[in-house]
Amino acid sequence: MRVRNSAQAYGAVAIALHWAVALLVLGAWLLGQFGDDLPRGSPRETGLLVHTSLGLAIVAFVAARLYWRLSDSPPAPEKSPLGAWGEWAGKTVHYLIYALLIAVPIAGVLAQFARGHGLPIFGLFEIASPWVEDRNFARNVTEVHEVLSNILIALVGLHAIAALVHHYIFRDRTLVRMLPGRRA
Repeated sequence: MRVRNSAQAYGAVAIALHWAVALLVLGAWLLGQFGDDLPRGSPRETGLLVHTSLGLAIVAFVAARLYWRLSDSPPAPEKSPLGAWGEWAGKTVHYLIYALLIAVPIAGVLAQFARGHGLPIFGLFEIASPWVEDRNFARNVTEVHEVLSNILIALVGLHAIAALVHHYIFRDRTLVRMLPGRRA
């Protein structure tokens, strides 16, 4: 498999970054949804630390992904029966996903600071909150964080469904060229 993208397929770096972000998002979302079900005390605190660390990792991987995408052009989209409308819809969903991959962690960091808590950086050190606790603001930002994360998951689901439609209905290589170990 090539490291860089070709005119027909994604390279190993683009594929690895895509799937790493997908797994990080899924893990962070699941912990966000079910973290409050963990027993109080150390298990819940550990769940929050892991959730926060996954969010920070998402930001790092998305930054790497954006850098790679700018330095290594992706292959042209496969032609589909949907024509220009399909290309527009695909690009719009991609842009929204990228925007949410940044907005959701930012809202999470703001919620952490609004609670008056520091931001743990992978359990190694902590960035102190720049302001004092504000419960109302914390609640509002937490709600925004949750709503945006649910929208992100819905768009990721739409993205996955579109890839499956391309594969099984349109019978093109859209899905196959993003799978690891496959050659286009």
